[in-house]
Amino acid sequence: MMGLHFGNPKRFLMRLQKATAAALLATPALALTPTTAVAQLGDILKAPKTLIDRAIEARSAEDIAKDNRVVIDVNAIMAEIGTIKASTEIYEQDLLITGIFADQETHDSFLEQVRQVRGLKQLYWHAIFMSDAEREKRTDLLEWDDVLVLETKVDIEMVSTRGVADVNFRTAADSFGTVYLMGRARSVEELKKAVDTVAHTEGVGRVVNYAFVRP
Repeated sequence: MMGLHFGNPKRFLMRLQKATAAALLATPALALTPTTAVAQLGDILKAPKTLIDRAIEARSAEDIAKDNRVVIDVNAIMAEIGTIKASTEIYEQDLLITGIFADQETHDSFLEQVRQVRGLKQLYWHAIFMSDAEREKRTDLLEWDDVLVLETKVDIEMVSTRGVADVNFRTAADSFGTVYLMGRARSVEELKKAVDTVAHTEGVGRVVNYAFVRP
């Protein structure tokens, strides 16, 4: 793990507490059994941290409100479908979705509905269809709770890295160990440091970068 740089100790403690709570809730002993409840687990766990981050990052209240409206609409779609284990992140109305669907019809329905969400600028769609039989053959797939723990590890590394304004970044992981980076860096150096931090986090297999530089 990289050397800790607390910056604002109070904010770091607040985020660490939320990350710890996410890790605890992601353990098998506390996992929710009904699939409808698990469907939004990833987004529910990450939502409080995300909302707090949006309140203190360097963006206008209007832009933050636009992100929140998109998230609310996507969550409503997830709740209606009810069988999705998906990880979502958003930045400046660019939406990222990862996950594995057990049937093609649900996958296609969710994709079509998300595309119609008002205010959405760009959709980074990394959700796939994979049958139960195909998943059973794969020994390299992370379980859903492991995906959530991986996301938490990445978040902790980001907040612990000197020179990275973590509140301006978003991360999401998938069952293949891929971590997706979104958000804004203030310089090329900061973006490189953020990507390197994610790439060197334990358990990360690959990094897909959608973050950009804007001073």
